[in-house]
Amino acid sequence: MATYTLKDFKSDQEVRWCAGCGDYSVLAALQRTLPKVCEEKGIDKEKVVVVSGIGCSSRLPYYMDTYGFHSIHGRAAIIATGMKVASPDLSVWQISGDGDALAIGGNHFIHAIRRNVDINILLFNNRIYGMTKGQYSPTSKFGTVTKTSPYGTVEEPFNPGSLVLGAKGTFFARGLDTKLALNEEIMLAASRHEGTSVMEFLTNCVIFNNGAHAELSDRAVTDDHTIVLRAGEKMLFGKERDKGLVLDGWKLKVVRIGVDGVTEDDVLTHNPHEDNLGLQMMLADMKGPDFPVALGVIRDVPARTYDHEVAAQVEKVTAAARVHSVDELLHSGSTWELK
Repeated sequence: MATYTLKDFKSDQEVRWCAGCGDYSVLAALQRTLPKVCEEKGIDKEKVVVVSGIGCSSRLPYYMDTYGFHSIHGRAAIIATGMKVASPDLSVWQISGDGDALAIGGNHFIHAIRRNVDINILLFNNRIYGMTKGQYSPTSKFGTVTKTSPYGTVEEPFNPGSLVLGAKGTFFARGLDTKLALNEEIMLAASRHEGTSVMEFLTNCVIFNNGAHAELSDRAVTDDHTIVLRAGEKMLFGKERDKGLVLDGWKLKVVRIGVDGVTEDDVLTHNPHEDNLGLQMMLADMKGPDFPVALGVIRDVPARTYDHEVAAQVEKVTAAARVHSVDELLHSGSTWELK
């Protein structure tokens, strides 16, 4: 097997995103991660395929020197599912935006999660329809003024994490376009997970929704407004790492170390591998100003996968079948020879 570097996954195509678009960071993280994926799985890069739907982020397959498929609006999940079921040895990466995955593709999105197909879904969330020039999307904030909501949206937005966990997803993680190293960690963890891995990446659209996640990404506030969750580590955050999360009854609570007798030992330790859907849902739902937004791998639990079950079923049926080929079928039963 060949040894790969970042350059091996860069295509010769000019990247046609706007200068400053958050998608560049996610692309760079994927190109940096895939050499490690190939090494860990012992596969050549010809076994990597990138599938996308429609939208700005869905141009990504053109920028990867891998096999790719630019599908139709909202249908990336079914293409990715078909690829994985037909060729289980492929490493399949699906690229979708918040409109592509959660609006027209919402049905396919939740059923891919329900089936637990072994694919990796990168959900780019800039809270806007960028390619079609600035309409509000399923994740746009309540009251957002756009071309299709000139007086502000009157819809509550989806929280992708809640949606994934509500569908009993086995893997959910959240990244931020300004945190390249963390995004690489997330992608590598997703590749190791057997089942549907959903990674939400909060990205900025400099043209139609500039500052979409400024309350999280600005350097002056990011340490206080986000918390990076890692397995086995205390849930601490803040510039001084002096704030943490504890359970107060059935609810999460932010505490400050050293205040009211609170010590670091009182702070929760993150365990994404425990099947604790209630706590993980609370972590995925956190938002400001009362709570930090959770980044990193929030849930990563084992479960049977759709593609493995289909392969096992085919093998069982094939072993018990009397006919194993079209040629055998044509020559089975009563046959006549015409002269």
